[in-house]
Amino acid sequence: MTAASATDAVANQKPLAGGTDEPADAPQVSARRTAQLMPHQWLVIVMLAFAIAGLLATMLLWQKVANMQEQLARQSAQAQSMSMEAKALAKQAVDVSQQVTARVAVLEVRLGEVALQRGQLDELMQSLSRSRDENLVVDIEAALRLAQQQAQLTGSVEPLLASLRSAEQRVARAAQPRLGLLQRALARDIDRVKSAAVSDTPGMLVKLDELVRLADELTLANALQPTTGPAPKPKASASQTQSGWQSLVRLALNEARGLVRVSQIASPEAALLTPQQSFFVRENLKLILLNARLALLSRQMDATRSDLRTAETLVRKYFDASSRTTQSVQALLQQLQLQSRNLQLPRVDDTLAVLASVAAGR
Repeated sequence: MTAASATDAVANQKPLAGGTDEPADAPQVSARRTAQLMPHQWLVIVMLAFAIAGLLATMLLWQKVANMQEQLARQSAQAQSMSMEAKALAKQAVDVSQQVTARVAVLEVRLGEVALQRGQLDELMQSLSRSRDENLVVDIEAALRLAQQQAQLTGSVEPLLASLRSAEQRVARAAQPRLGLLQRALARDIDRVKSAAVSDTPGMLVKLDELVRLADELTLANALQPTTGPAPKPKASASQTQSGWQSLVRLALNEARGLVRVSQIASPEAALLTPQQSFFVRENLKLILLNARLALLSRQMDATRSDLRTAETLVRKYFDASSRTTQSVQALLQQLQLQSRNLQLPRVDDTLAVLASVAAGR
């Protein structure tokens, strides 16, 4: 018990001792009670202030946490987007790496072939045990084989002709009687190469471009033919009403005649073509002609001839043979097939056979 409580107890007991109902110092007691209640009220106010401050701090903390969560979500989305882009770039890099690896492998094979040929040439050139004639024969054979490969790749006889002429000059400077057979073989091969048909590749390309252009102008076999001849003139009649009816009857008869068309088509597939299928037939013909053009540029003559035969079959099957455009296209296709058959590069087998016999005779 505190001193204030003891004082209040004594104050409360004094009226009982005096025998009176009202205490003598009642105002002092109420003042003391008011003084005792004031610290408690301030304590409550302070606690409420601390609670409000804590609530505000908690709200601020939650707001910061929410902002942090939002920022983390944005960063996570950005990281996911960057990860997807990185995966796409990695996949693209893998594809590019595979393509590069395949090209490197092809180049390595070709480089190996070139290195092998170079090694053979170096070995032949570094052989000191051979005589001058032996080296001459070996060099001519190697040069001719290399020139023949270049002629096959370029489609031109100029490298082969230059190599034959150089070999002829070297044999003539050697002035060896036993190389007379080789000199005659070189002369025959030079004449045959000079008289060989030179591939007119630019002319063939022009014709293929013309065929691609004419593909859009070809008339299908099942296309409606335009009616020819002037329309019949109505005869003058006595009555204007009868003339009008006769004109209507003639117009109806003409329209009825146009509903039925009788024609002969060799291929039943051509008669059943729809407009959409007709479009694809033309586009397919263009693609075949473009493939033939690419095959000609890459010196693949078998593929060129095959595409030209396919294009000719397609034209003969689906397009009107009586049309001038169709006849022009067929003529161009036949010319191209004939030129492609004549594009066989000459070979120098006679000279190579003589070189082999001369080398074996030694």
